[in-house]
Amino acid sequence: MKKILIANRGEIALRIIKTCKKMGIETVVIFSDADADLPFVKEADYAFRIGEAPVSKSYLLKDEILNIAVREQVDGIHPGYGFLSENTEFAQAAEEKGIKFIGPSSETMALMGDKVAARKTMKEAFVPVVPGSVTGLSTIEEACSFAAEIGYPVMLKASGGGGGIGMQRCDNEAALMKCFASTKTRAKAYFGNDEVFIEKFIADARHIEIQLFGDHHGNVVHMFERDCSVQRRNQKVVEESPSPHLSGETRAKMCEAAVAAAKHVGYINAGTIEFIVDDKENFYFLEMNTRLQVEHRVTEGVTGLDLVELQIRTAAGAELPFSQDEITKKGHSIQFRLYAEDPVKFIPSPGLIKAFTFNETDGVIMDCAYAEGNTVTPYYDPLVAKIIVNGESREETIEKARTFLNEMKIEGIKTNLPLFINILSNEQFNQGRYSTSFLQTAVFA
Repeated sequence: MKKILIANRGEIALRIIKTCKKMGIETVVIFSDADADLPFVKEADYAFRIGEAPVSKSYLLKDEILNIAVREQVDGIHPGYGFLSENTEFAQAAEEKGIKFIGPSSETMALMGDKVAARKTMKEAFVPVVPGSVTGLSTIEEACSFAAEIGYPVMLKASGGGGGIGMQRCDNEAALMKCFASTKTRAKAYFGNDEVFIEKFIADARHIEIQLFGDHHGNVVHMFERDCSVQRRNQKVVEESPSPHLSGETRAKMCEAAVAAAKHVGYINAGTIEFIVDDKENFYFLEMNTRLQVEHRVTEGVTGLDLVELQIRTAAGAELPFSQDEITKKGHSIQFRLYAEDPVKFIPSPGLIKAFTFNETDGVIMDCAYAEGNTVTPYYDPLVAKIIVNGESREETIEKARTFLNEMKIEGIKTNLPLFINILSNEQFNQGRYSTSFLQTAVFA
C-alpha cells in the first residue's frame, strides 16, 4: 500500500500515522470542526474537513468518508477503534469500491459484532461461554423471567455494544426493570441496534483478553494475554501484560481456546477474544473485538511487534512473517488511560489544556490525542493520552510508572492522573491481587 485513509481521530490516528511514515506510506486524515488544530491533523500528509463537531455529522459519515477515499485514490482505509471500526456496512462498501479495509472481512465482523450471535458461534467452537440468554430479549417480562431462572446478579448488555457502553449490572428484579428500557434506548442510539441480552454476573473476576492475528493464508496466532481488570463503570483504565497471578496452565488453555475460536470463524487481521476468569481460574468467553484494541501497545511492549504494521501488511495479502513458536514475550508492560475527567466522580472535564508537560523517559511511550494549547471538547471520548510503560519486570515497570506519573503536569482540565498515583501506591495492585471490583472495593472503599 502506498496511501491510506485513517477514518478516525486523536491518538489512534496519530499512532497509525507514525507506523505509516516508517513504512513510507502516505496518510490521509479527516477532521471535524472541533479537531482542526489537533496533532494528528498536522502530522498527516493530507487532511480534509469532514463536518461539524458531533460524530453524527463528521466521523460517522460513511459516504462522505468513502468519497474522500475514492477521490484521493487511497489503497486502504484504517478505521482505528470506535466510530466505524466495526461497522459492517462501511467495511463492505470499502471492499466494493476496491479499497482494502484494514481489518477482518465484513462477514466475520457481522458475525462476531453481534454479541448474541457471537456467543452461539463460540459454543459451536467449544469455547466456554458465560451462562446467559441465547437470543435477544425483546420485553421486560422475558428479561425478568430469564434473570430469575439463572439467578441474580446479572449483566444486562447491548448485543451490538462495546467499550462498556450499554452494560448494566442488575442485583435484583427492581434494578432490571428500572434500566431495561433505558439500556435498549442507549443501545439503539450508540449502535443502531436495540437488542439486549442477559449474562450471569461473575463476582471477583479478572478480565483477561487474548490478542490474535490471522492472515489470508489460513494462519492464526496468538500474541499472549492482557489483563484489563482495573475498570470503572465497565470501562478499562489500566491494562498490563503479562497478567499477574494467572497460572501458566490457564494462560495456555485460554490462548489455545482463542486461536480455536478465530480459526472457527476464518478470522483475518488483528482481533481480540475477551474472557472473564473467576477466582478458581475457570474462564468464559465475553466477546470478540474485530479491530485493533486501545491497549494494543501493551502487547507491542512485551512482544516487540508493530501490530499496525502487521495489520497493513496482512490487509495487503502478505503472510504472517512468523509462526506461533517464533512469537516470544519479554519483560512487562502497563498502560494508563489518561482521561479529561474528575478522578473521583468520573464526570468529563472539557476545556483548554493550559499546560501539559512530561519527561522523556526510556521505556515510556506517550500516545497523545492533545497537546498543550489544545481544547478538549465534549463531543468525543475524553481520552487525552495513553501512557505505556515498559520494563524488564513488573516491579521495575511499576516503579518507572510511579516516577513518570508523579512528574507529569497537566493544567486547565481535571484528569484521572491522581487515580493512577493511588493505584500504584495500593498494595493489592502491587501484589497483583486485584479483580474487576478493585477500584470500588480497594481504591474508593
